[in-house]
Formats: sequence, structure tokens, C-alpha cells
Amino acid sequence: MPTILTIETPTLGDRSYLAHDGQVALVIDPQRDIDRVLELAASEQVRITHVFETHLHNDYLTGGLALAKATGAAYYVNADDEVRFERTPIRDDDVVEVSPSLRVRAIATPGHTYTHLSYALETDGAAAGVFTGGSLLFGATGRPDLLGEDHTHDLVRHQYASARRLARELPDDAQVLPTHGFGSFCSAGSSGGSDASTMGDEKRDNPALTQSEQQWVAEVLAGLDAYPAYYTHMGPGNAAGPTAPDLTPPSMADREVIRSRLAAGEWLVDLRNRTAYAAGHVVGSLNFGLDGQFATYLGWLIPWGTPITLLGESPAQIAEAQRELVRIGIDQLQGAAHGEPHQWTDEPLGTFPRAAFADLAQVRHHRPVTVVDVRRASEFAENHIEGAVNIPIHQVLGRLDEVPPGELWVHCAGGYRASIAASVLAAHGHQVVAVDDDFEQSAAASGLPLVTAA
Repeated sequence: MPTILTIETPTLGDRSYLAHDGQVALVIDPQRDIDRVLELAASEQVRITHVFETHLHNDYLTGGLALAKATGAAYYVNADDEVRFERTPIRDDDVVEVSPSLRVRAIATPGHTYTHLSYALETDGAAAGVFTGGSLLFGATGRPDLLGEDHTHDLVRHQYASARRLARELPDDAQVLPTHGFGSFCSAGSSGGSDASTMGDEKRDNPALTQSEQQWVAEVLAGLDAYPAYYTHMGPGNAAGPTAPDLTPPSMADREVIRSRLAAGEWLVDLRNRTAYAAGHVVGSLNFGLDGQFATYLGWLIPWGTPITLLGESPAQIAEAQRELVRIGIDQLQGAAHGEPHQWTDEPLGTFPRAAFADLAQVRHHRPVTVVDVRRASEFAENHIEGAVNIPIHQVLGRLDEVPPGELWVHCAGGYRASIAASVLAAHGHQVVAVDDDFEQSAAASGLPLVTAA
């Protein structure tokens, strides 16, 4: 049996794969920071000879072309994808002999994109697994709306048919190995937190394989929600063929440089966790902590092309953030500073309170406050605090003129998004309290009145 190893990118909700027979290896959907793939191959003492893309990704820049150039591997991309680089074209039902014991069969699975391919990994005449990219996920599928509204209704039906094809052609014991579905906004539906699955599991549990086409299509279309704004840049970037990233540390910025960049409207991004940020930060800086989906939310909110200076506790924290950012095509940083916030400014530090839902319940008995719920509209519609104002986090910058005056208690589902939004609102002069608490567990239990969907 082949060895199949997973390379996790949890902040984007994605996985890449390296599979080998003990001597040669193939790689599926590598992220742009290919040093992780090269290190894994070296540790396994195998040579990468083949790199496969399931599709032109919408949520990250691929490392496929750079990896193929670095290793001399053949680079397989759908023959029908319009790309501006040399590749080995591959089509439905093509079979690639990776080694005497490993074969890869391409299976056309349109739905996430029109040219999406899945790859069955075959050994000894049987399929050990199938790399499904953004097609069949754990308990879900890839979303069909990333190419625009004009294509959604066609793609969602393609996606249903593709899931059914995989179920027909793969044995029940074949591993299902998707790229998306672990928190990625490329997923349509929930993967339910599953960490592994087989085709038999999916036949039993995946709505695309248990529901009628009419029911499934209706539910998928009804469940589609906003996705990160930076996605619009990823498809063209992948078609152009991303280069390997430059992870050279950015230049260091002193207090004066930080002050001038802030005055120029550039972004100062504080990477510390929300507890540390609330306790003291450079006024006007924004909190995108590395303890959450950092690149996803930074890429979603930032006006594309805005210069960035990173503020972190250590060089390691700066390096981690830089790695996250190159994955979504933010290559150029203005600079960075590390240490503590009093080292980054001569001005008094900004602070704001953190609180729990129980605190909010008590405060509402004593003084008027505005509750700002920054969850997505679909989350808000399901249940929310009575009287709350819903401004989804990705809309905060564009709707600042709608933010009520006075004391704002900002919450999300768990605290991470609330801290981002609170930092944005505080940077624009609002008085904020960041609710750092679990909405599902604590809001109703604290006695706050909730409005729930009928």
C-alpha cells in the first residue's frame, strides 16, 4: 500500500498531500510555501517526480509550478485550463504511471470549477484513495458559486453529478482525500469536524450522495454565504503560475517609521492574541491574531494592495505571519517590529475592555449600550441577541457610517472576529468592549434574550 501523508494548512482550512511508494512521490495541490513539501519528502527519503493540481484554486496561490521546477517533476494541470506556463496537460480518464506500483487516474469532477479533476491513486489494480480537491469533501462538497452568479446554477448540478460519479467508480474502502473542507470558505456545507473518511462513509453520510438532486441543489444554494474578497485575485494568480515565495525577513521599523506609516493610512497589523492586544496596543493598529484564521480574515478585510507593517512579539511570530500572507499573494511587506507595544510608539497605548456575555446581560440593566454582532448574515439569522445590530466582519470597513454612536459591545461566535472588528472600530474612534466568549454556550445561559429563526 502507498504511504499517503497530509500537509495541513489550518488557517486556510486546506490540505495538501504527498504519496509515495518508498522511492518516488507524487504531490497533490501543494501550497505556495513549498519548503514544507521538500522537507517532508527529504524526511521520507523519497524523490518527488509528479505534481498534480485538482483545479485552479480560489483560496490560495499554488506552489505546484515552483515545486515542479525545484524538483524536475512533471506538472499536471487540466488541459482545458487556460494558463500562462508550461505544464503536462491531463484529461478525464488519463492514467499516469508514477512508478511500477503507483498509478494516478484523472476523473473529471466539475462543480467547484468547470475543469476540476479528481485523482484516483491506484496500486495493485485497486484504488487506495481519491484526491478530491474541491469536489467531494467530508460530508459536503466544494461550493459552486466562486466563478460568479452566472455559473452557479450550472456548476451546482455538475457538482452533484460529480459526487455521484466518484461514488460509482471508487470502492467503499478508498480513502477520500479532499483539499478543502477543514474550515475553508471553499466548502458548501459542513464537514462536521471529520478528520478522515472513506467512500463508504460518504455514501452513508454525505447529503450529495443521500439526497435527491432537487433537494440537495436547493439546500446548497440556500446555504451559500459570503466568501473572502481576496479570492478574486487567486484564480488569475494561479493561471499566471506563481513563483516560489521570498521569505526573507522584512526590514525593521522603528517608532518614527511606524508613526509615519500609520499617518499615511497604511495598515499596522498586530499579530498578538486578543487578550494581549486589548491590554495595550498602538492606537490605530489592527488586531489579526495568529491564533485564528489570520490570512483568511486579513485578506478578506484589507483593501487589496494596502501596504502592511507587522507588529509581533518575536521574530518567529513575524515569520509565521509572512508565511501565511505569501500563501494568498501578499508578498511585499513594508516592514515589521517585534517586542512589546511600548517599544513601537511614544504615544499612550490604546486599550479596551474584554467581557463575557454575562457581563453584557448585567450592563444592559444599568445603561444603554449597542450590541454589534459581526457574524455572517446567515449566523445572525439563525439566532441573535434581541436588539443587536448585524454588521458582518467583512463589511465593517465599508459600513462605518452605519455604526451607531456610544458604547459598542462587539461579539462574534467565539471572540476572534470580535477582536478584529473591535480593533477596526476603535481605530476609527469608537468606544468598544470586545466580548470574548462562546455565543452558543453563554449568550442564552447569561439571560440575554435571543431571537431565533422560525
